[in-house]
Amino acid sequence: MIFPIVYNWVIIILRTCFTTIARSYLPVWLTLDYVSDLAYIFDMVVTVHTGYLDQGILIKDLAQLKKRYLNSKCFLRDLASLLPTDLLYFVFGIQTPMVRINRLLRLPRLNEALDRMETRTSYPNTFRISKLMIYIFVLIHWNACLYFALSSYIGFGSDNWVYPNITRAEFASMRRQYFYCFWFSAQIFTTVGDTPLPKREEEYLFMIADLLIAVLVFASIVGNVGNVISSLRDRDNVFFPNHELVKAYLRSHNISKELRQRIDNWYQHLYINKKIMKENEILQQLPLHLRTEIAVSVHLPTLSKVTIFQNCEKSLLEELVLKLTPQVFSPGEYVCKKGDVGHEMYIIKEGKLAVVADDGVTEFAVLTEGNFFGEISILNIKGNKSGNRRTANIRSIGYSDLFSLTKEDLTDVLSEFPAAKHLLEEKGRQILTKMGMLEENGDGEVKEVEKIETKIKRLESNLEVLQTKLARLMVELESSNCKMKARVKQLEWEVAALHTQLPDNGEEGASAWGRGEGVGGEFQWEREEAEGEEEEGSDAQVKSQGQEEDTNDVTKEGDGESTKSTKEDVERKIEGDKYGLKDPEEQEEKNKREGEKNQEKGDDRPRQGDGAEIEPDDKNEEKESEEKERKG
Repeated sequence: MIFPIVYNWVIIILRTCFTTIARSYLPVWLTLDYVSDLAYIFDMVVTVHTGYLDQGILIKDLAQLKKRYLNSKCFLRDLASLLPTDLLYFVFGIQTPMVRINRLLRLPRLNEALDRMETRTSYPNTFRISKLMIYIFVLIHWNACLYFALSSYIGFGSDNWVYPNITRAEFASMRRQYFYCFWFSAQIFTTVGDTPLPKREEEYLFMIADLLIAVLVFASIVGNVGNVISSLRDRDNVFFPNHELVKAYLRSHNISKELRQRIDNWYQHLYINKKIMKENEILQQLPLHLRTEIAVSVHLPTLSKVTIFQNCEKSLLEELVLKLTPQVFSPGEYVCKKGDVGHEMYIIKEGKLAVVADDGVTEFAVLTEGNFFGEISILNIKGNKSGNRRTANIRSIGYSDLFSLTKEDLTDVLSEFPAAKHLLEEKGRQILTKMGMLEENGDGEVKEVEKIETKIKRLESNLEVLQTKLARLMVELESSNCKMKARVKQLEWEVAALHTQLPDNGEEGASAWGRGEGVGGEFQWEREEAEGEEEEGSDAQVKSQGQEEDTNDVTKEGDGESTKSTKEDVERKIEGDKYGLKDPEEQEEKNKREGEKNQEKGDDRPRQGDGAEIEPDDKNEEKESEEKERKG
């Protein structure tokens, strides 16, 4: 349709103003006129039989196609463009092609054709420049024809502004006439040349109109052609995805032709239907209250069709519309599959979706605009066996426009609107009940009680373990304190012994003979105790001052052997320290009893009464030397 429409827009005005051209090629013009009329008729026939997309589904039924076309404004416009106005030739003569002015009504069809070509071409920038040049040519052409007609009305050659006298040979040629007028018109629009000053009122009016057009249209377009191209590209990038980048990527990676065709169809669907994919980014430029009002105005019809949002408060809608994210799904594409983890719910704005079986063929139901799904996986419905998993396969039949609402956003909004939340949960329970995926309330409550009892028992057992550990730590702390006190006393006695000086041998011998009485005996006992690594809590007996040397035996442990003191050992140690245990027979009897207890506990170490009191040879020699010194 590009050629017949452009032909009528160019030739009708040309034949009307340049009568010489019209008469010279009259058979050619008449032939082209009726060929273009046949193209118009053929276009109407093709339009009736051309399928259209209803929510992304191609409709091919002839009855529906006829009904849609005959009830549209496009049919009235096409019919008016084909009215037989050529019959007026009998009234005005064959030299008046202006009777075919109704053929210009097909201009919207030209715009549609150019838009379709722009969506399909791989070089849209070049195509936009070409389309712009065509528009400029047509406008200059019309202005040139009107200039020649005005010159003819005023009189050729009457002044310098009009077309020169055609009686002159150099200006009589038809080509010269058209080229001169086109050049003069281009000078006026571009304001790049010196044009003669007008002399008459008609000339002034014509120049004023041309200059206004030049200022308002061409001065900005021609002067900023680069900015126009970039702004067109930027505008498309703001509203729609960048198709050129995707095409370049597909070409560089040798993607299959079938997949590229699917991608081109998706972009074409977005562009033809003016689907905007970046609504939130565009609205971010506005204040919050204006953004809310715009979103409500745009999405309110869709939200009002959803059951849970009918008769809802306006504040709920205001919060929801700002959180909705538009998504477009291609024919045959799965929106969600059974078993997938659900993170959002969907609201159908346009299109049809099918609930299909696992084989992808069997359809259980068809969802249309206003329906919603996916709420089961993002709502915490008690007794839901599937948890947050999808419970059905949803596939798009044609191109479907959906709004998605994430789990976090829905939870935040519904927390302030419990009625809507209850309605959603009730709808989800009904669906789960039909699918047999909802547990009975009684079983659920019993399981909840069982879980609580199990938790309580586990907490009690953990508390008992912690109490046992605490008691053990307290006993160990008490034992450590007793050991620390004994060590401190030992250090005090050693320091006191080092600073003690005896005045004569007699006193020294007396103190040595009575090592169990006085400070010397305490020092000797503590020195022997310090030679071991650690003393066993159950065997260590602290002797009081004045105890005899033969009864002052201490059980020692071997090097590196670890010991564990219990609370009874510490008490026994304290009692022995308090009462002294000076009787040798009583001490020997007690040592035997403790030896029997240690044997029952599996302790094979030597104790008092089992040879543990035998001192090493080096100590016996030391004692003998001390006795000799005393006797001497």
